[in-house]
Amino acid sequence: MACAALTVSASALAADYTAPAQLSPPESSAQGAREAAGRAAQEAQNAARKAADATKAAAEKSKVTAGKVSRALAEGIRQAARKAAQAATRLEEKTAASASKALDESKDLARAAQEESAKAAQASKEALARAEESVNRAAQASKEEAEQAAQATREALAKADEAMRSAAKAVAEASARTLEAMKRAARPVGGEKK
Repeated sequence: MACAALTVSASALAADYTAPAQLSPPESSAQGAREAAGRAAQEAQNAARKAADATKAAAEKSKVTAGKVSRALAEGIRQAARKAAQAATRLEEKTAASASKALDESKDLARAAQEESAKAAQASKEALARAEESVNRAAQASKEEAEQAAQATREALAKADEAMRSAAKAVAEASARTLEAMKRAARPVGGEKK
């Protein structure tokens, strides 16, 4: 009797068990889309943090050197501006990827974040151009012209910093919305299993 009960119990457990590979394709593809959206949103948020830090560092470096004109200082600011521009370009790429993979309810925010990151990338490129001009002026122009170029760089970096903060905020909002949507989408699946 006990043996028969164990056999019936084991058969019932085996019938209830579904191997992960046997899940229906629509559920698997929906889960994959949610996971891809989540990963893309997280990558965009990480890129936004790095770009914001690089842009802020470049802007602060240019403020610290206000009133001082030298090729070495201008070169340091240019390198910081280049790093910020590269980080802004990576952010622009990550937000584009995030927008293309975003879940329906977070698509609008993801597209807005993409637009903000494009503006920030453009502002960073303009700041880099001003920084390169400042390096040339520091080496070849009068002190007054060099200071004007340095001031233009500071203004461009401040503008890039502001644009990057706006982009980082938009990316954070889009990422949070995507993660919320993922949690909501996963709840019914968990409820059905209980």
